[in-house]
Amino acid sequence: GSLVAAVLAHSGRLDKEHLGARVGRLSRRGEVCTMINKKYSEFLPSMQSAEELVAQVEGLANNIDLLKAGIENEVQRDLNVAVAEFTELKQQLERDTLVLSVLKKLQEFDTTIKECNSALLEKQYVTAAQQLEKARSTLGSLESRRGFELKILKALGTELTVQTQNIIYHLGEEWQKLIVWKLPPSKGSSSLEALVLSELHLHTLPAQDEDTAVPPVDAVLQALAVLGELHSKLKDFGQLLLQYILKPLISHPSLEPVPEEQPDVFILRFRSQELALDESSPMEVFDKIKLVFEVLHKYLLNVPLEQPGEGRVTLAELLGELIWEELSDCLIHNCLVNSIPTNSSKLEQYKEVIESTEEFEKALKKMQVLKEDTTALLKYACNVDSHFANKKCQDVIMAARNLMTSEIHNTVKITPDSSIALPELPDPGSGDNLKTQSPSSLLQNGTVNLGSESRLSPFTLCLPTCRISCSVQQLLELAYHTLLEATASTDLCCVQLFDCVRNIFQLFYEVVPTYHRENLQKLPQLAAIHHNNCMYIAHHLLTLGHQFRYRSTSVLSNGAATFVDLVPAFRRLGMECFLAQMRVQKGEILERLSSARNFSNMDDEENYCAANKAIKQVLHQLRRLGMVWQDVLPVNVYCKAMGALLNTALAEIVTRIAALEDISAEDADRLYSLCRIMVEEGPQVFTPLLEEDKNKKYQEEVPVYVQKWMTFKELMIILQANLQEIVDQWADGKGPLAEEFSAAEVKSLIRALFQNTERRAAALAKIK
Repeated sequence: GSLVAAVLAHSGRLDKEHLGARVGRLSRRGEVCTMINKKYSEFLPSMQSAEELVAQVEGLANNIDLLKAGIENEVQRDLNVAVAEFTELKQQLERDTLVLSVLKKLQEFDTTIKECNSALLEKQYVTAAQQLEKARSTLGSLESRRGFELKILKALGTELTVQTQNIIYHLGEEWQKLIVWKLPPSKGSSSLEALVLSELHLHTLPAQDEDTAVPPVDAVLQALAVLGELHSKLKDFGQLLLQYILKPLISHPSLEPVPEEQPDVFILRFRSQELALDESSPMEVFDKIKLVFEVLHKYLLNVPLEQPGEGRVTLAELLGELIWEELSDCLIHNCLVNSIPTNSSKLEQYKEVIESTEEFEKALKKMQVLKEDTTALLKYACNVDSHFANKKCQDVIMAARNLMTSEIHNTVKITPDSSIALPELPDPGSGDNLKTQSPSSLLQNGTVNLGSESRLSPFTLCLPTCRISCSVQQLLELAYHTLLEATASTDLCCVQLFDCVRNIFQLFYEVVPTYHRENLQKLPQLAAIHHNNCMYIAHHLLTLGHQFRYRSTSVLSNGAATFVDLVPAFRRLGMECFLAQMRVQKGEILERLSSARNFSNMDDEENYCAANKAIKQVLHQLRRLGMVWQDVLPVNVYCKAMGALLNTALAEIVTRIAALEDISAEDADRLYSLCRIMVEEGPQVFTPLLEEDKNKKYQEEVPVYVQKWMTFKELMIILQANLQEIVDQWADGKGPLAEEFSAAEVKSLIRALFQNTERRAAALAKIK
């Protein structure tokens, strides 16, 4: 019951709550409806006005469509017609304007041509030229119009050309009247006699009254400038001025300019001085050139001109631009070059030349012939040290080359106690930074003291007696004097002269072997002389730089002034040339011995004669070489060379005989006789000295220089010995025969000389 009561109570509460919610919702709906009605009443008038506006807009749109249709159908057609008419009228206006401007230009051209002709008749050349240039400008503007061509323009161009040539012709005549050249005939025009006949006449005397009209020269020159013809006229005038006045004054010292003023003309001519030096000093040349420009400036070059595109200039400026470069080159190469001192002691005197050059340039600048920045001539003169070095080096190299290409066979004898003609070399002195002992203090009584007992000969480090070419001796003298000149010069000049001396020796190394190649290959004496020349130069190169070390500049005194690096090359050059000649001589010896038929079958008379002839030819060749090398080569070189050649002959003979397989008794006798000829006459080829009695010493020392000499003599002993003597000479491998021949060679000779017997076998058994 309680449960039911509770349920009923709960459902009652629910109904009450539900009823209250519905009442609330209904009340809110009423409020919303009221608000909607209010808004609708406010919106309705606005909507009505908008509908009215839409109706008005639709009406206007219809009107616009009607208006557009009217414009497209009627107004556009009329507008197109109006535009076409306007375009046609505009084009017609442009054509009329163009025709009018062309007509004006044609009228202007005609007017200027008439004014030009009128001015030309009155000889108002400047006005005529200006009018002509104006007409040219007018015609140019007509021709530049594109799409507009008139046949008359071609005729106008022809007329302008005719008028231009007409005024140029008249101006040319006036120019020839103003400036008259009287020149010698073209043939031989550069000779002194012809140049004296050259004259320049100037009909340009200035007016005395300032109020008078412009002188003709001004008008002619200005008119030429306006027409652009002045440059060619001035160029021709400048070339004539250079060829017949300025360059002759530089090249011919005897010529002197003579100006002469007459009432209506100025004349410039030449006068030849009878007594004149071979070369003019730069000061004299500058004075002559300056005089010419002064009179030209007074009577011609001071005319001011209005140059198109350049403004106001004078004739002197224009002429200077045309001729100065060529004139300065001529002054440098034909005047200043010759004045460069050849000795450093005269460099101080060259300051006068520099001052004169500076004054000359200042004078030309004052006359406006030169620009202010033009100093090429003065730069050359001021750079005298470099030019002196260049000229000195050029002269030295040319002198050296002439010596190198001269004959080698002209010789002079050099002995250990002889010396080159040296300049007097300075003593190192006590004030040098390098403290060294004076060479004079080392030498006492011709010897160098090495201690209490040991002494060296004064000739220890001297070149042995021999002959050298006179040209090589002169070449060394040239090198010494050039180095002495370098010590008295500036640093730059000193280095350049030192390099020049090095170039001398490098030139010798390249030129002499090439220039004299054929003679050095064919002539043994020249090869020997060339060998001596190279050794002589190498000998001096060892100390050449050191001798001048104490007088040279700081650039070279630090040890850089040396020629020692060239010594091996020169020694090698001399040795290679002489060894090549030795190879040629050895080849000839072997070739002659090849005709001896291997020294076999000497019992045949024909074979013996051939061998005998070969021996005599070899000895003749050696005697000839001994004569051509006599007193030429140093004694030690001579003996070594002759010993080597004789050794070649002996070695070849020994080889040929030792190779024989059968030698009869008669063959052995004849071979012995041939060998005896070599032994008896071979030493006689050693004649290194002219004095016969002094040569015996070297003839007795033949075994020292001929390696196979004792071998050859032992061979002769074998050819005449019996078996026992050969065994005794062998002495169990300790005898003299064993020193020269091997056991196999001795056995081979025994087998060839002796028949096969028990005695031979016993002898062969002992050779081991």
